[in-house]
Formats: sequence, C-alpha cells, structure tokens
Amino acid sequence: MIALELPRTDKLDVLCLGAHCDDIEIGCGGTILHLLKRSPKPSVHWVVFCSNRERRAECEKSAERFLGKGSKPRIFEFRDGFLPYNGGAVKEQFEELKRELKPDLILTHFRNDRHQDHRLVCELTWNTWRDHMIWEYEIPKYDGDLGAPNLFVPLGEDEVETKLRHVIECYGSQHSRQWFDRETLLGLLRLRGVEANAPGRYAEAFYTPKLVVDP
Repeated sequence: MIALELPRTDKLDVLCLGAHCDDIEIGCGGTILHLLKRSPKPSVHWVVFCSNRERRAECEKSAERFLGKGSKPRIFEFRDGFLPYNGGAVKEQFEELKRELKPDLILTHFRNDRHQDHRLVCELTWNTWRDHMIWEYEIPKYDGDLGAPNLFVPLGEDEVETKLRHVIECYGSQHSRQWFDRETLLGLLRLRGVEANAPGRYAEAFYTPKLVVDP
C-alpha cells in the first residue's frame, strides 16, 4: 500500500480538540508524539472544553508530558456531559479559536461517537473549519461505538509506551473506570496496527470524511 505523507516542514501547525481532559491523549496521543518527532518545531495547540479543578491539574500535567515544559493547554470549565446544553457559549469559543489559529491539521472527535459532548465538539469543528484537513479520532468506552476508520498512523513501540505511561500516570482520577487501563488502550492500538499492517505492530486510527490528494 502506498503511504501518504504530511509535508515535512518545521512549521506544521496542529490543533487538538477534546471534550474532556483525557480525550486528546487517548484518541491521538501517539500521533502527537509521532508528529513532534517528525517535525522539529511544530506548533501544537491543545484545547479542552470540560474540566474541574482536579481534572485541570491532570490535563496540565499530561500536556506538559506530551508537549514539553512550558506547554499551555487551553482548558475551559464547561460541565461534563452538558456541552450540547451550552452550545452557544461553546460555539463562541470555537469562533475565537478560528480568529486566532490557522492550523494545517485538526484532530477532533469522531462524528458518530455516542457521547454527546464528543459529538458536539466534532460538529463545531466542521462548522468552524470548512476547508481544513480534519482527522477524527476514536475513544474506547462502554457505548461500543467503535467503527471502521479509514486513516491510520503507524506508531513505534517507544511512542506507544510513552503514550500509555503518560495517560495512566497523569489521570489517577480515572483509574476506577472499568475501561480505563493499559490493556484496553494497548489492545485498540494493536488491533488498528493489524488493520494498517503497521511495521511496528501498533497504530492509531482516524476517520477522514474528506481528503484531497495532490498527485
């Protein structure tokens, strides 16, 4: 299979959007690590919409682990599970991001995710940036809404281990959740690696409803 590549540039600008404080890391943390390794000086903007004091602290710690010291994630304090009911206020934040940022790549939630917060973030992503490269990431959970992704980012074992370590160590508040463990996260990475025939056996998967190729 012929692999498509993002332009190799020092100025790759990436916008990561997550409804909750651990969504970005779980959905595309390995890809972020891969892009950071591939582009010497990328700009990675980290935006989370739902948080509280405990979760904010975890998110700030995690973003620093992934992006390095001095990282400044933008963390809003909308109520978990209620994003659709705060739609106007959330939309205003998206419009502010649009005025401020010009990303080359946007990583956001899967449009068919059954969590209402996730779906709203995806919907507003497409409403706000209509002519951008957008990859929708997946989150494993109780709802059983994993689908058939059409874009894969193969990961090295070091990227996989770094992602898992950061997620598990930074988000202690989530350890009581039945699905939040190393086995779940590693299993999904391995499954997507099989589907992608990844050389390193692991991959993160995305959905790209629209992709334009310049031959």
